[in-house]
Amino acid sequence: MKIILLVCLWLTPLAASAVEPIEIGSRRELFIDNFLIDQLIDARQELHHPVAREISIVHDAPWEGAGSGYHSVFQDGEKYRMYYRGSKLSIENGKIILGKESHCYAESNDGIHWTKPELGLFEHSGSKKNNIVWTGVGVHNFSPFLDTNPDCTAESRYKALAGDGAREGGLYAFRSPDGIHWSQMHDQVVISHGAFDSQNVGYWDSSSGQYRAYWRYFTEGVTTPENWSPAGIRAVRTATSSDFLNWTNEADLAYEDSPDDELYTNQVKSYDRAPHLQIGFPTRYLDRGWSESMKALPESEHRKQRADVTQRYGTALGEGLLMVSRDGVNFKRWNEAFLRPGIERPGTWQYGQHFIASHLVETKSALPGAGNELSLYASESTWTGNSNALRRYTLRLDGFVSVAAAMSGGELITKPLTFAGSELRINFATSAAGSLRVEIQDQDGKPIEGFALADSPEHFGDSVERVVSWNQGTDVSALKGRVVKLRFYLKDADLYSFRFLGE
Repeated sequence: MKIILLVCLWLTPLAASAVEPIEIGSRRELFIDNFLIDQLIDARQELHHPVAREISIVHDAPWEGAGSGYHSVFQDGEKYRMYYRGSKLSIENGKIILGKESHCYAESNDGIHWTKPELGLFEHSGSKKNNIVWTGVGVHNFSPFLDTNPDCTAESRYKALAGDGAREGGLYAFRSPDGIHWSQMHDQVVISHGAFDSQNVGYWDSSSGQYRAYWRYFTEGVTTPENWSPAGIRAVRTATSSDFLNWTNEADLAYEDSPDDELYTNQVKSYDRAPHLQIGFPTRYLDRGWSESMKALPESEHRKQRADVTQRYGTALGEGLLMVSRDGVNFKRWNEAFLRPGIERPGTWQYGQHFIASHLVETKSALPGAGNELSLYASESTWTGNSNALRRYTLRLDGFVSVAAAMSGGELITKPLTFAGSELRINFATSAAGSLRVEIQDQDGKPIEGFALADSPEHFGDSVERVVSWNQGTDVSALKGRVVKLRFYLKDADLYSFRFLGE
C-alpha cells in the first residue's frame, strides 16, 4: 500500500503540470495577444500604428455638418459601403444648436474614393435628391453590417442595431434586403439595459455561430428614459443571440491589465482574416483640463467656444485604442494609444476626433506591385465650422502587433500546439541585414530532426505570406497532428502572424 501511495503522490504533480496543447488547425494566428506565447527571450511585443492617408469624405451637404459621425464601413463583393449620421451642429451664445439628424450612405469601388449617390428615399428641404438612407427611430446611431450568417434570409441580408437610450429606451433591430431600404424587425427594443448614447454595434460571429452585440453603458447609475442618471465611467457591455432579436448572456467587458479608462465607442467585430479573434477599436475619452499645453493645441478659439457650453467640450481629447478577445468578453486591451491624435494641425487634438469607423476593410496599396493592406477610417474636424471629415488610415495585413527583436537577436517560443497542413507560412518583415529562422520542437522543447534551427536558412524580406523552408524543403505534413512548439529566432525583424496551409 505504501508503494502504491508513493507512486500516486509522485504522478499527481506531473499530471497537474501537464499543459494541454492548443489546437490551431490551419487558422491564422496573430501575436496581438499573448495567447500562444510561452517565452520571449530578448524579444518583445510591439504595438504598431496606422499611417494617415487622404480625407475619404467631407460631410458638407445641407443635411450633414459638423455633428456628422458614427461611421460603419464594410466590403460587399466588389463594392464598399459606408453609413454615417448626418447632423448640423453649431455653437451660439454658449449653447449647442443641433439640426435634424438623418442617416446617410456613401459607396466606393476601392475603399479610397467615395461618392454620395442620390437615393431619392427621404425628403430634405423639399427635395429627395440626397443620400439619406434612414430617418426613423435609431437615426442617431444607426450601425449597419453585412450579415454573413449562412442561414440568413434574403430580406435580412443586411442588419443594424440602433437606438438612443435616453430617448428611445434601448436598441432596436433592423433589416434590409439591399442595404438601402430598411425596416424594423420588431416594434420594441431588443436590448434595454445600458446607456446606448454612442455607436453600438452588432455582427455575425462565424467562429461561435451566433450574433454578438456591443454597446455603451455606465458602470454605475440607472440609465433608462424615465431615469437617465448615468454615473461611474463610460464602459462597454455585450450579449449574444441566435436570431438577432432575443439577446442573452449579457456581460460587462473585462480587461486583463488595463486601467479604468473611459471608452466612448467600442467598434468590436470579428477580424476577417482570423475570425476567431474579436478585435475592437474603442475611442478613449480623456478630459485633460485647462493647462498651458491645452491652450497651445490647435484652434484655440474653437476650443474656447466649445468650453463655453461645458468645459469638457473644450478640454476633452480622444484617441483610438486596440483590444482583442477570443471569447468576446475578456479582452487584452493595449494601454498605449493605437491611433494617436497625430501631428498638430487644424481639426486635430479635439473633442470628437478619432472616433474610428466600424470596421476594417482590405484595400489595394498605393505602391505599385505591393499587396493589399488594411484601411480604417477616423473622424476629425468635428464640432467646428459647417462640416467635418473622415480620414483613411492604413496598416499592413495583420499588422497590429508584432514580436520584434533587435539586430543582436531574440526569440519567441510558442506554447505546445497541434496543426493541420503541409506548409508553414509567415507574415514578417526584416531589414536588409536582418533575418528570421524557424525551429520546430517536440512538446519537451527538443528540436525535431530536420527542423532544428541549424536546418533553417535565414529568411529575409517583407512578406505577408512567405513559405518557410528548411534544408530538406517546406513540407511539414509529417508533423501534422503531433504536439509541437515553434521557435522563431529574429534579428532586426518583426513577426506578425503565421498559419499552416495545404493538405
